[in-house]
Amino acid sequence: MADYIEPRVLKGFRDFLPSSEIARRDILESLEKSFRAYGFVPIDTPVLEYADILLGKGGGETEKQIYRFNDNGGRDVAMRFDLTVPFARFMAQHREELYLPFKRYHIAKVWRGENTQRGRYREFIQCDFDIVGSHSAASDFEILLVMKNSLEMVSQDKEKCSITIRYNHRGLFNRFLSRLEVMDKSVEILRTVDKLSKIGRQETENLLREQIGDKAKAVLDYIEASGSFEEKLKTLNKAATGSDSENCPEAECLYLIHQFMLDTGTEKTFVLDPAITRGLDYYTGIVFESFLNDLPDIGSVCSGGRYDNLVGLYTKPNSGEAVGGVGTSIGIDRLIAALETLGKLNTKSSYADIAIACLKEKDSGLCQALAERFRAKGMACEVFLDEAKLQKQYVLAEKKGLSWLIIPDEENANNYTLRNLKTRENQSMSEEKLLGFFK
Repeated sequence: MADYIEPRVLKGFRDFLPSSEIARRDILESLEKSFRAYGFVPIDTPVLEYADILLGKGGGETEKQIYRFNDNGGRDVAMRFDLTVPFARFMAQHREELYLPFKRYHIAKVWRGENTQRGRYREFIQCDFDIVGSHSAASDFEILLVMKNSLEMVSQDKEKCSITIRYNHRGLFNRFLSRLEVMDKSVEILRTVDKLSKIGRQETENLLREQIGDKAKAVLDYIEASGSFEEKLKTLNKAATGSDSENCPEAECLYLIHQFMLDTGTEKTFVLDPAITRGLDYYTGIVFESFLNDLPDIGSVCSGGRYDNLVGLYTKPNSGEAVGGVGTSIGIDRLIAALETLGKLNTKSSYADIAIACLKEKDSGLCQALAERFRAKGMACEVFLDEAKLQKQYVLAEKKGLSWLIIPDEENANNYTLRNLKTRENQSMSEEKLLGFFK
């Protein structure tokens, strides 16, 4: 055995110190609380799947990034690279055990062997939530509402005005492309339009002209439709149908969702944006991206849309009705980076806000008894375990990010000194007053 092994971490992987991990877990707990408030339930799937399950009909770029190997039994296996594909397999395998519509959330690590860069890692957390088995506009709207409330909760947005969710309908855009007779180029067009905010209008137009010639102008006019919600939707519907008087089903869906927004008083958060198309070709209905108004350059922190057949690849032909759904994914690392930039990230190194100093080890039982009374009231309270000079314990408490340190009185067992670690002021009080101080 080697005398010394150099401690090191693989490229693209990270350790998380307490201050980082507490901040991350606080965010995840807030998200879970929000999901549960709407009746979503958690699921989990294995890290390892059969490789053909994850790769589907063709590997493409995914096969280049996936962690794939033969296990000890000679099976061709791979580590999950997202949470959507395992969810499709999960639904196909457990469909008879579940009720529809089914509302799930899944927060877990995924792995991709891609090139690392700032904000992109080979191991990271994804957070997905979906409603499957419902084709209603009501389920589309609920996903939007959960997005809004979850991001507001995580960003500590008391005024509830710093989130903007931009949405569109892919079905309406596809109808427009069909009328323009360029539907055969839809995948290329969608991916080009999806890059608009990154590459700018001129470069977008140049790429579109390479794909569809002079019809590029019509596509640009479509995605740049402006005005109020009603004005934009009227423009889009006419471009897709050629009619001023009749709305297509996709336009009717958007009108209904907008009415839901008005009914709940949430319409100011949402913006109909024809340029939101989402480059992935499996989206068929509403699509959306969300932005932090105070930090728009970081891009979308939560995005997704409606898809027609989640489990089609894992069910036999003619086995029953397609299971469509609507869902979204939150980029946890991007969200954390944004909150840190905005100064809204909790960077404490302890979950406790109160600690009790250790003057004599023999009194540790009494200190724990007092701490238990705080814990019974729902307050985290830490007891320092080693005798040390008070100055050293002050430093330890401040390093942990604590606000208060309770110091037992060595001469009066019922009396304590309460030190405010922020102002460094001391107060003397009895145990009864001490417990009443923290309500």
